[in-house]
Amino acid sequence: MTTTAPPLTLDDVRAAAARIEGVAHRTPVLRSRTLDALAGAEVHLKCENQQRVGAFKFRGAYHAASRLTPAQLARGIAAYSSGNHAQAVALAARELGSTAVIVMPAPPPPNGAPAAGYGAEIVTYDRYREDRAAIAEALAAERGLALIPPYDHPHVVAGQGTAALELVEETGPLDALIAPVGGGGLIAGCATAVKGLHPATRVVGVEPEAGDDTRRSLEAGRRVTVPVPRTIADGQAVATPGELTFAVNRRLLDGIVLVSDDEIRDAMRFAFERLKTVLEPSGATGLAALLNGRIDPLPRRIGVVLSGGNVDAARFAELCGTPR
Repeated sequence: MTTTAPPLTLDDVRAAAARIEGVAHRTPVLRSRTLDALAGAEVHLKCENQQRVGAFKFRGAYHAASRLTPAQLARGIAAYSSGNHAQAVALAARELGSTAVIVMPAPPPPNGAPAAGYGAEIVTYDRYREDRAAIAEALAAERGLALIPPYDHPHVVAGQGTAALELVEETGPLDALIAPVGGGGLIAGCATAVKGLHPATRVVGVEPEAGDDTRRSLEAGRRVTVPVPRTIADGQAVATPGELTFAVNRRLLDGIVLVSDDEIRDAMRFAFERLKTVLEPSGATGLAALLNGRIDPLPRRIGVVLSGGNVDAARFAELCGTPR
């Protein structure tokens, strides 16, 4: 009998953790009695909004870049991103003495602006008419750059999984882990880590209602494409799950739940007012799912990945200034 090895293992995540140690932050785990009472469970919040570049993306970007050869680093790195991965690759390149070219939608979202500040060259495209991956692949081929995609890459996914590895090292076994789903890299890495350590832990992904490509894909048993999502959760505005990430998530995820843009706004407001922490819309979707009773049955001990906090003051006020 032949068996197929999984595309990613706990050992891969542990190796990534060793590589990023001392470069990526070991982010805090936040507790709140108010949140516990509202949720009806013991909740542990992994604060990736306090990661370098303000999001979990630095973990995977740095891990993938650190595995390039000196010759490839000298030629440079290419990436495509709506914001957080752009910053992450730009900073990783700078840390490793390399350069970065980032393909980004026009106009660039506010959380993409710092990428240029880290020294990256920005190439823009129309997200509703052009294929960002094709543009980045052509640039990489033309200039001899190493392409680091935002999620569909084993070293990127392994790096993202270090967030959950750190969480369960601090909390011990959890009954469930909740994380946002865009292209699927974060939750694929996190599921690999937590189920590798504690197979009974449920892993639940959260998508915005307008961008439920992973939920539909899991139901269909194949990758499904939806129209480019129009949602405030810009980091989750993905039309199709990644090939690698879907292979992992199809095997390990216990479910996907959906939240509305209004529920995301309420979660951002709750985090600001009661938890004293700032979340971008995508970073708040896991909290939104918990606050709105989407996790059923409700476990006793829950981990939630707060994936990012890159939202400027004007945008935050626009989204959260007036309660419903």
